[in-house]
Amino acid sequence: MVETMSVPLDSDLLRTFLAVADAGNLTRAADSIGRTQSAVSMQLKKLEDMLGDPLFERHSRGVVPTAQGLRLVDNARRIVALLDDTAASMRLPALDGTVRIGISEEYINSTLPKALGAFAAVHPGVEVTVQQGVSMSNVNALAAGEIDIAVVFEPGGPTKNEVLMIDPTVWVTSDQHAAHERRPLPIATYTYLAGGWCDDLAMKSLRKRGLESRVAYASRTSNGLIAAVISGLAIAPLSRSAIPVGCRELTEEDGFSVIDFSNVVLRTRPGKRSQTVDAMADAIRSAFAAG
Repeated sequence: MVETMSVPLDSDLLRTFLAVADAGNLTRAADSIGRTQSAVSMQLKKLEDMLGDPLFERHSRGVVPTAQGLRLVDNARRIVALLDDTAASMRLPALDGTVRIGISEEYINSTLPKALGAFAAVHPGVEVTVQQGVSMSNVNALAAGEIDIAVVFEPGGPTKNEVLMIDPTVWVTSDQHAAHERRPLPIATYTYLAGGWCDDLAMKSLRKRGLESRVAYASRTSNGLIAAVISGLAIAPLSRSAIPVGCRELTEEDGFSVIDFSNVVLRTRPGKRSQTVDAMADAIRSAFAAG
């Protein structure tokens, strides 16, 4: 029986590997981490020798990860993130107290877990409460002092609030069912239940294209609209970042256009700032910046 020895992975090698994977080019990767291209090549060779497999395929314009390289990417990101979070937790004084967050459902399962994980690693003693809700309810809760931080949508354009990202609202259809080819066009909407600027702009975009439509599904939540799209019942206006697997954005080639360029903004409770709230706001900023 052949015994296999586990190989300890050097975090420095993993950081170099990720820099190359993200840049797709050794020169750009070397610039991003402040090393020479030859040093980056040597580190990659050392990592490949340790693992026993090539991690990149070379071509004229740069490099792309091999199948083994792709396997390593996610694990390497988790390892590096854990090390960074641990280092941060040792450098900073741990905070306590409470922080209450209101956030739109589009980011509950994507960006928010990254922010909460990073925050908890540094400040495990803070009691965090999350309120999922539409933007208007979270804005009202912030004004009433019921939450400390709100991540909400605003119509695109100039704003006095801090913009975390611009997330276009687009028409989305199922790859399998092609509901966008039916006439009249079946749509899922917030109309009759919540309404608001999203519905108004969505309908305006259809009228501008001369597309006759009918409301096939009405929901209070984006998850309801997503269900309608996945099932093939209708198309729906969704944030580009919320397009589910098996669905796609309807583009100019399909006869559709972007509905609106929404601002995703961070708002904090006026006059009630604290170190704990500021630290959570920083964690949320970092999570959105990381994508």
